[in-house]
Amino acid sequence: MTTSPTIRRIPIAIGVILVLIGGVAFAVRSGPDVKQDIAPTAPPPKAELQSDDDANSQTRESSMRDVLDLAERALDKMDTSLNDYTATFVKQQRDDAGKLSERNEMEVKIHTRHRNESNDAPMRIYIKFKAPEGIAGREVIWGKDLNDGLMAVHETSMLLSWKTIWLDPTGMLAMQGQKFPIYEIGLSRLTEQLLERGKKDLDNPDVSVTITKDHEYYGRNCELIQATRSKPGGGKDDFSLAEIIFDPEELLVLSYRSFGWPEKEGGELPLLESYEYRDLKTNVGLTDSDFDVTNEAYQFP
Repeated sequence: MTTSPTIRRIPIAIGVILVLIGGVAFAVRSGPDVKQDIAPTAPPPKAELQSDDDANSQTRESSMRDVLDLAERALDKMDTSLNDYTATFVKQQRDDAGKLSERNEMEVKIHTRHRNESNDAPMRIYIKFKAPEGIAGREVIWGKDLNDGLMAVHETSMLLSWKTIWLDPTGMLAMQGQKFPIYEIGLSRLTEQLLERGKKDLDNPDVSVTITKDHEYYGRNCELIQATRSKPGGGKDDFSLAEIIFDPEELLVLSYRSFGWPEKEGGELPLLESYEYRDLKTNVGLTDSDFDVTNEAYQFP
């Protein structure tokens, strides 16, 4: 473990200000005024669906077992070959009250846990927000072995830009407007979550799966996996439709989004959550300086 630098604690006055302005240090706006701009990919007509035996078909009927097999292969590949990566990460989530957050877009650098043979290297993350406009430029650094496990946050507002803010990643301010803590970000955890959820529907007769080949995803030739639930299951994160983007060449899950149930028949499917990794570059040789607040390329005070 690397030696953590002396942590500059937040003055009480700053902490009070943060609470009063609604947890600006790591909050995202949510509410009924946020318009949903993500729609499901149109499913293929049933007449075009082919069985698994037709290898030349563009879209074929599949199964949850096939999806789990793909996810397991992806994890195995990451375990042996994914040390680090950079990407544009785009996310949007609906909170427990049913309010949809604004779409967040950020540049990320990630040191994965797969950097050693035992797959338990300390994860490290650098984030720079690009959208929404109100938080563009915000920077965040977290490492399991850095800064006593605290998040370093640099805000761009006049009020807070003069000092690095240190937050507990699972504390009230850091979790404001967030569904998961910062260390749940990344390709590995996304794939693990798909496995956890998919296993619950492994033998569910109400869930059908299709896989479409040659699906264009930001310049990559991928597969679109669609899991459709015929009736509500009543569980947590109960989706009517889930969509996964899988890169069959790199064996990577690049995107997951799920939709709930319409208020009326034929109505819009409400987005539950969306996670997308774009412009992905793997094994780029990230170093300790990429996760250091003193990096001159960053704006931490």
